[in-house]
Amino acid sequence: MPELPEITVIAGQMDKEITGKRIADIEAKQPKNLNMPVPEFVKTVKGKIVNNVSSKGKWIFIKLNPKYYMLINRGMNADLLYFTSNQKLSTKYQFKLTFSDKTGFTIQFQWFGYIHLVPEKDLSKHKLTAHLGVSSTDEKFTLEHFKKLLANRKARIKNFLLNQKNIAGIGNVYIQDILFKAKLHPNRKISTLSEKEITNLYNAIQNILNRSIQLGGLAYEKDFYGKKGKLTINEFLVGYKTGKPCPTCKAPITKIKIGSTSSYICQKCQPLE
Repeated sequence: MPELPEITVIAGQMDKEITGKRIADIEAKQPKNLNMPVPEFVKTVKGKIVNNVSSKGKWIFIKLNPKYYMLINRGMNADLLYFTSNQKLSTKYQFKLTFSDKTGFTIQFQWFGYIHLVPEKDLSKHKLTAHLGVSSTDEKFTLEHFKKLLANRKARIKNFLLNQKNIAGIGNVYIQDILFKAKLHPNRKISTLSEKEITNLYNAIQNILNRSIQLGGLAYEKDFYGKKGKLTINEFLVGYKTGKPCPTCKAPITKIKIGSTSSYICQKCQPLE
């Protein structure tokens, strides 16, 4: 599933390519992806101009003029691909948006996904995005903000970080190396963390996610141009490396179950107590 790095990369590319363009046509083959009937969606969005493209967590925000947002969530996985005029396209897509200059983009969802059209005045009421926490890439995500988030919390640290209402964009792929870099067991309770550990965790979040952004995201995810990222499993510290030596102490990496998700840890570097 694409997480914050992949969404940040593709939103930046979209902002560069489609800002200022007028929407000429929409083709939606799967009505379930939309939040309104297809004819209403098409009628509402046609003729609108892209003001800018940004992201928050795992969501892409396309601001349209006049006064609408198109919100896209790629779900478990989806190819969201730019096309130029006269380019031959695969027909394996659920959604196609064409601009007046004949460029545009298609979306091919692998499982589920969302394309919601929301009036700007109602954005704060959109159930799937209104309560998202601050993304780690947001300037508001400071160490002080992070400390306030953790204050008086009793949850286990992994569950807290995966909750999109706390911090938007972190999923089970990147959480592995974040916790390892911070030397924290996934089941550590927030109330047991020292100030130094909280600072280390904040820095680990920034370091792991920003490095992936710099590498263009995960190697099995495509960007807006169909190019895959450069973050391969070899780049992971402990994630998905069961039995491999810990990069710090050489102890074998183990896979454990945390609730409904798996975690990859070094039992020596990430003790529970």
